Amino acid sequence: MLGTAALLTSFASTATAQTPETYRAATDRLIEAATKDSAAWNRIAELTDTFGSRIAGSEALERAIDWTLQRMRADGLENVRGEPAMVNHWVRGTESAELITPRRKPLAMLGLGLSVATPPGGITAPVVVVTSFEDLARRGDAVKGKIVLFDVPFTQYEATRVYRSTGANAAAKQGAVAMLLRSVASFSINSPHTGTLSYESRLSRGRGTSSSEPAVRRIPAAAITVEDAQLLHRMQDRGQPITVKLVMNARTLPLAPSRNVVAELRGREKPDEVVVIGGHIDSWDVGQGAMDDAGGVVAAWEAVRLMKALGLRPRRTVRVVGWTDEESSGRGGLAYRDAHAADIDRHVFALESDNGVFRPYGIAVAASDSAIAMLKRIAPLLARIGADSVSRGESEADVEPLMNVGVPVAGLHVDGTRYFWYHHTNADTPDKLDPADVARCVATMAVYAYVVAEMPEVLPRAR
Repeated sequence: MLGTAALLTSFASTATAQTPETYRAATDRLIEAATKDSAAWNRIAELTDTFGSRIAGSEALERAIDWTLQRMRADGLENVRGEPAMVNHWVRGTESAELITPRRKPLAMLGLGLSVATPPGGITAPVVVVTSFEDLARRGDAVKGKIVLFDVPFTQYEATRVYRSTGANAAAKQGAVAMLLRSVASFSINSPHTGTLSYESRLSRGRGTSSSEPAVRRIPAAAITVEDAQLLHRMQDRGQPITVKLVMNARTLPLAPSRNVVAELRGREKPDEVVVIGGHIDSWDVGQGAMDDAGGVVAAWEAVRLMKALGLRPRRTVRVVGWTDEESSGRGGLAYRDAHAADIDRHVFALESDNGVFRPYGIAVAASDSAIAMLKRIAPLLARIGADSVSRGESEADVEPLMNVGVPVAGLHVDGTRYFWYHHTNADTPDKLDPADVARCVATMAVYAYVVAEMPEVLPRAR
């Protein structure tokens, strides 16, 4: 006779195996509703055109949150609210970079998020171009009093981003007065890409650290374009002395109050069990943040709105979340976890879109093998739009705090070919998104959210 655990496993396997046909009628309705028009793209465009960039701490972000909450209520979503979160408040100020020798030329640049300022008159200093941390170390004292430029070609984001995150620390340890970075970009049309750096602290070495007791002297840091980084590198290779003037008036203000956007479709049988889908409502202070990440918020929002409009109320609650301050600190994701600490065990699944709402292939999951196996049985429902891939992946930033306490999480897996063309630049505008691809992203999020919220069993939690 089977024991209780074996019986439950047998039941779950049998129920999940029925998924494609059990839920096909409902999910086909969701897919058809999502892909019949450009409603989601239009809402992305309205949000981003109206409020523009939405950096944490800004009035634009808070006005965008107010607007989103108002529209969610008008859509008939339930328990619509802003959940408080304290966020970083970094202000770029005026900034510029100019090549002085061997010829004068303005350099397109963007200061890195959380960077300190230069002295009021700026910094004018010789430049040393390096290609890696090892190359920097080999230079020894030769970089003292100079500006270090990391000219590191893009390979993969995580591998290349480390120079943006920690390059200023490495340069400062060898006496550099400032750090420049070849933008973390897979393609460039003279477009600088911003992003967060992390200064080392005696108390913490985590993302967004702002301790008053630095472990390493904090030096100003900015990104320049791929083209200009290569230009300066060629000059150095020829033996031409390079001098750059860098002016940055950035400042970090005290933490500011903000909110996570939250709305729900309450479950009909188990409303206290929750499936979370969402993206982050903030952006950098350049472009309009359409791709990164208004698209993710709107896709999740539209998925829940369609369930409501079609009368598809699953047995569990589906909750859409627009996390705040993902870009500079991840404080929104942490605030959500803390606000829901008492009911975190009733979070069944969390799905985030933060890689652009381009053509979806499926989802990338950070969860147990058994949870992945169950999600793979749902995937065939999305074969009609080519979004039926389920792979193992890394957690997205806002759902990582949930993953760390055992919640199965996933990210929307999309065609990332063009993502790092526009990432953290002035070119992140809604015209970069195809309305049909956005609609497919809505459909993908809707299908996973609905089926996981509706099926009798729950995804196994990580041990």
